[in-house]
Amino acid sequence: MRSRRRRPCPKASPWRCSPLSHPRSSAQQLVPKTSPQDLRTRSWTRPASFSKSPGIPPELKSTLERVITFLDGSGGGGPEIPQENAPVIAQFLYPTIGKGCIGEGADSVGTALAVPGPAQLPPPGPKAGQAGFVFTALGTSSVAAEQPNPLTVTWINLDNQRRATQNLTDEARINPDGPATLSAIADTGPGRVLAVVSGGLTTQKEGAAPITCSFLPTVGMFQVA
Repeated sequence: MRSRRRRPCPKASPWRCSPLSHPRSSAQQLVPKTSPQDLRTRSWTRPASFSKSPGIPPELKSTLERVITFLDGSGGGGPEIPQENAPVIAQFLYPTIGKGCIGEGADSVGTALAVPGPAQLPPPGPKAGQAGFVFTALGTSSVAAEQPNPLTVTWINLDNQRRATQNLTDEARINPDGPATLSAIADTGPGRVLAVVSGGLTTQKEGAAPITCSFLPTVGMFQVA
């Protein structure tokens, strides 16, 4: 039986090489080295270019514009990030939608991010070997005291096999007057972490009835040192 020769790795297309024919590991191929600024730029440039395409329904274009202004920082609404010694922030892979979270017929765009420690965000700040999670629901009111169907983050460390499901809460008091912003700190340990944020959210404007809605899952992957 003839042995199968390994094909040389094309220099122009290193991503097409298999783990057997390329010196990089499969994990390194999947997660190339990028700067935090690169990650932030990639997260909003794709929806930005798509939003300018002709023929997009007005309601979809409006949703995309809210996502873009959140991710590029021009519209505010996200957690305040200290500029000095700014933390490394890993945006989740895509925003999510909460049907009717702002009001009847008005949906909210939700964005999740992870902050590997040590960092100051979210308060009181994740330590080394920990990760902070922050979720913001754009356009919503303050977080209600009662959360019948809490928003959760389910994470697994692919390297040490630690895993957990934790409630996201407003204990850190980020954006107390809205939009609703929830957070949690997880003892992930060092390694590659895969996380999913999903669940419900209840908000309440002063003098109004509470609004309860659900957000579709959004996924993130990042490295904890």
